[in-house]
Amino acid sequence: MSVLVDLIVMLGMLVVVPAGLRLTGAPELDRIRRLWPLFAVPGAVALWLPRGGPATVLAGCYALGALLLALHAPFRAVRASAAHRTAEIALFTALVTPSVAATALVAERSGHALFGFGLGILALTVPHFHFAGFAAALIAGLVCRVADGPAGTFAASSVPAGTLLVLIGYFIGDWAELAGAVVLTAGMWTVALLTWRTIRGSGRDRITRMLFAVSSAVLVATMVLALSWALGEATGLPHPTLTWMAATHGLGNALGFALCSVLAWRRLQDRPEQAPPEQPPPDCPRTERPPAAPALTTSVRTDPSLTDLTDLKGRTS
Repeated sequence: MSVLVDLIVMLGMLVVVPAGLRLTGAPELDRIRRLWPLFAVPGAVALWLPRGGPATVLAGCYALGALLLALHAPFRAVRASAAHRTAEIALFTALVTPSVAATALVAERSGHALFGFGLGILALTVPHFHFAGFAAALIAGLVCRVADGPAGTFAASSVPAGTLLVLIGYFIGDWAELAGAVVLTAGMWTVALLTWRTIRGSGRDRITRMLFAVSSAVLVATMVLALSWALGEATGLPHPTLTWMAATHGLGNALGFALCSVLAWRRLQDRPEQAPPEQPPPDCPRTERPPAAPALTTSVRTDPSLTDLTDLKGRTS
């Protein structure tokens, strides 16, 4: 299990987090996104070293980058407009959760229990807060910006709430963790439904639509596994082992949901704008022409919150 978990964590550190930061469209995050490899590469190397001083120092480098990322969260929360408040809560969660993962990583690489949690739980906390934390909250926020009705609001609020409840459940007990798993599952299933029904059809090309479809379908299965594990832990009913969860729930969320989602959203942002309609020659009678379909902008200049998906929302409403 250790090798698989380490590979999943590396995917989160080196690919999902920097790609996700680019999706935010926030200019203030550009610098840390460019510097991210300076923190992520030492953190990835630390995964493969024996526990001890060198591994702890390298993990500390990653923790420093995660801390710098988390420091942006309060400023964004203060500056968020009322219209985008729910989406900003999701982004706030995405910016903070890598620091939770990094804290667990430093403790695990140093060989010391943290808050009474053993090294095995700490090792699994690292991927959990990269994917169920960062990736899930980020995608929920993006979905909320497009599908901004009650379902989008529920998705963008329940995913951070479920993540927080799961974290609290670590300290309170299995029943609180089960409650967090229920809330998180409801939010992720809503993200999957909105992605399938509203956002998937916005992709111009087959690959983008396929990536959205895979991410939606995978969430349904992986969150069933998460519920079954949390229910079994709380009630004593038979449930998957941690090794099985890493190979199914963990791998599915990493590759099927997080990676496919960030790739799909990136492709959606990179679509070229449609050229304006040709004007008729002066000697030809002017005819009515349908307006050109708006295109998704690739960056935010007037509103720093998440990314400007207003045009996409207009097409998918």
